Amino acid sequence: MSENESVLDFLRYVLEQICDHKSDISLEQTEDSLGTLISIRVNDEDMGKLIGKNGQTISALRLLCRSIGARNGQRVNLKVLEPAS
Repeated sequence: MSENESVLDFLRYVLEQICDHKSDISLEQTEDSLGTLISIRVNDEDMGKLIGKNGQTISALRLLCRSIGARNGQRVNLKVLEPAS
């Protein structure tokens, strides 16, 4: 398993536990000179659960993904995309 797959697998697992609409979870990964950017898209009804009260859930996910990436020598950032209209 590559380093990026471990972060994506972890993130997908956590999102599947948080979200009610598991089939609407979408993760996109892009690489550039700054590191890896993972874009998250979930169902509109699950946005509140993903962000959490005062943004605590998404902040914790960002911290955990950065920690996993740092352990593998990479910089990982998360971006939450607005649901498709």
